[in-house]
Amino acid sequence: MTIGIAGNPVLFNENGDAPGRYEIYQYQIRNRTAEYKIIGHWTDQLHLNVRTMQWPGGVRRIPSSICSHPCQAGERKKIVKGIPCCWHCERCDGYQYQADTYTCKMCRFDLRPNVNHTGCVPIPIVKLEWSSPWAVIPVLIAVVGIMATVFVVVTFVRYNDTPIVKASGRELSYVLLTGIFLCYATTFLMISTPDVGICSLRRIFLGLGMSISYAALLTKTNRIYRIFEQGSMSVSAPRLISPASQLVITFSLASVQLLGVCIWFGVDPSKAIIDYEDQRTSDPVMARGVLKCDISDLSLICLLGYSMLLMVTCTVYAIKTRGVPETFNEAKPIGFTMYTTCIIWLAFIPIFFGTSQSTEKMYIQTTTLTISVSLSASVSLGLLYMPKVYVVLFHPEQNVPKRTRSLKAVVTAATMSNKFNPKAGLRPNGEAKTELCESLETQTFPTKQTYISYSNHAI
Repeated sequence: MTIGIAGNPVLFNENGDAPGRYEIYQYQIRNRTAEYKIIGHWTDQLHLNVRTMQWPGGVRRIPSSICSHPCQAGERKKIVKGIPCCWHCERCDGYQYQADTYTCKMCRFDLRPNVNHTGCVPIPIVKLEWSSPWAVIPVLIAVVGIMATVFVVVTFVRYNDTPIVKASGRELSYVLLTGIFLCYATTFLMISTPDVGICSLRRIFLGLGMSISYAALLTKTNRIYRIFEQGSMSVSAPRLISPASQLVITFSLASVQLLGVCIWFGVDPSKAIIDYEDQRTSDPVMARGVLKCDISDLSLICLLGYSMLLMVTCTVYAIKTRGVPETFNEAKPIGFTMYTTCIIWLAFIPIFFGTSQSTEKMYIQTTTLTISVSLSASVSLGLLYMPKVYVVLFHPEQNVPKRTRSLKAVVTAATMSNKFNPKAGLRPNGEAKTELCESLETQTFPTKQTYISYSNHAI
């Protein structure tokens, strides 16, 4: 072996070349001064002093020299174009899950991806719970309303033969109170867990209670209108104003609602469905399926449409009879009832249909609908019957027999009121209370006082 001048052995490879000797430098910055520093050398093999090396970020660990790292669970490989052995890892996001190494697929409509997006799990099912604040308020209103309705019915039954109960039209009053009761009871059907039976009852009673109520009110206002319209032309009584006729008209109007529901059952049988679109949020974790009855917004409009038609028609007749003397009928309370009811439903429409895109749609619409129905019933109950109950219970001295007059006398007094009192037309709501009526009301007799009032009963 030959020793060179530097004391290193002189070697040659098989090709007769001397082996290479290299020093390896790294460009380093220390204390803001840049320099090349020897970090190793090469003779027969590589020798590196790792502790003297520097890497970005000040780390000492040698970075891995690899084209692509393995993808995590829920990620697919996307091959880099032109480099088959390299890839990018892409997360399966949204409602996607990792079907295989290179593919993400959408979960079925009733499923959502699991936490790692490696598979799909069922979407939780929700419904309106009795303990929810969205249900507590409507139920509270309905319970109070049912108790008040039962109280009025019991009072009317107990004092069934007293003048005030008779004058209110007992037959139609009981029909109207039945409709009011059904309006309140609808709240419990709307909150109950949907199934075939509950959904069928919703279709029947959601519009039936309102139809019965407004059919009875429409029959009353129409009767008043026809009596005084007939009186302006003739003193003969109009047809179909007896209690039996009024009941037939009321039930005929309400039966149209039942007929429409029966046709609906024949065309589209009632069923409960799970709607996965109502609460399908962008974040799958928040996605929910809504258990509800198969009643679309359009179907609901049709279901309530007939009741709305009766309500509007009743309001028109209430406006037409607003000029009838208040001592002859209860047109004014009915008018106030219908005006208030119209305001309630005008407020209901934008709230109900304005929330159709909200994730809280089921809760808002159910609560809005039930409260609107209950408030409509409460208006009728409060304005038409609570004053009568108050008089019956707390002022029995006013609940005495009234001196009745014939239809001819009643109509004549009403139609001739302007002749006796030219200023009657200037009174609020066109009240035509004549001087003759006023003198009759205040008339006293030697033995006892007689109260004069001309009500529906008198007519």
